[in-house]
Amino acid sequence: MPSRSDENRKTAMAFYDLMFNQCKPREAIERFAGASYTQHNPHVADGKAAFVEYFEQMARQYPGKQVHFKRSVAEGNLVVLHCHQVWPTDNNKDWAGIDIFRFDEAGKIVEHWDVLQVVPGESKHSNSMF
Repeated sequence: MPSRSDENRKTAMAFYDLMFNQCKPREAIERFAGASYTQHNPHVADGKAAFVEYFEQMARQYPGKQVHFKRSVAEGNLVVLHCHQVWPTDNNKDWAGIDIFRFDEAGKIVEHWDVLQVVPGESKHSNSMF
């Protein structure tokens, strides 16, 4: 039987895929968010309605954007996703991101943090960002 952490990991990935890849942030919030949604990204206002508004606009502004999951870590009520974001219509096409989600007791997402950086064209080593 899967643990709560494993279920949370699957939920975080399903949430992110639905809102980002499938461009359905309203459905993602309705299906996977708890009673409240606390946002720590300074570019997105707090709350569920603001999340939907931001990602609906992003879907229009950046058609074809995709996220690819590279790693995930789940412990207790937290899930961390290491992602490669591809923005085909942006000047900076490739981004490396870390998203952290906190879950409530019912297995719903209630809080989000993230860090994001452009994948540079050159590096002082041969390791990738992923």
